[in-house]
Amino acid sequence: MEREKVITAKGLTKRFGDFTAVDAISFEVGKGEIFGFLGANGAGKTTAIRMLCGLSIPTDGEATVAGFDVYRQTEQIKRNIGYMSQKFSLYNDLTVRENIRFFAGIYGKSHQFIKENTERLLDRLHLQAESNKQVKSLPLGWKQKLAFSVAIFHEPDIVFLDEPTGGVDPVTRREFWNMIYEAAESGITVFVTTHYMDEAEYCNRVSIMVDGRIDALGTPQDLKQQFKAESMDNVFLKLARKATRGE
Repeated sequence: MEREKVITAKGLTKRFGDFTAVDAISFEVGKGEIFGFLGANGAGKTTAIRMLCGLSIPTDGEATVAGFDVYRQTEQIKRNIGYMSQKFSLYNDLTVRENIRFFAGIYGKSHQFIKENTERLLDRLHLQAESNKQVKSLPLGWKQKLAFSVAIFHEPDIVFLDEPTGGVDPVTRREFWNMIYEAAESGITVFVTTHYMDEAEYCNRVSIMVDGRIDALGTPQDLKQQFKAESMDNVFLKLARKATRGE
């Protein structure tokens, strides 16, 4: 059965002067899909994500996210997505509870919703004992799992994850991906970038950007067959060798 489309892009382009950061990319992502958005540094991934998140207006092309237009309905997009980055996701000087309350409040959730769901979340993450500690005191793996949980706390249609598992150990990465699977099964679309090619294998479909364009798009199995490669790492290396742009 075909999935309902929650992200569509057709000829999406972003230019900065004479430089084309994102060059007419086209793709669709379905509801509850885990979509890997890969590419070397400088390929244009971050610029594309900023357009899809309503943070940057495209130069050309069309796109909708959660049914909203990236040109005219950026505020609606922001309210219907979650976002987690390796670089910034939580406030270190706030407690675990305060971070949950702060981000839920930004998305307009009621006091009752926040109260009920905070306790449920703390129980699920086994963080009740640490709930009043500042986030900076938590181990990195716990921070990452909390950051992901906070990003989907308001029950968004889509969550964007920008290299979410950077720096964590393999066991924590596996636990984190179990959380991603659970979110996808609940109907949340997961749009994820990663530099770990083994994680690309966990995605339903993968796109690979090279120099601002999408050079490959399909299931991990399809791409390995297409490029006669044993792993997604080999697929990525074959495409990345063509890149002319640096970091």
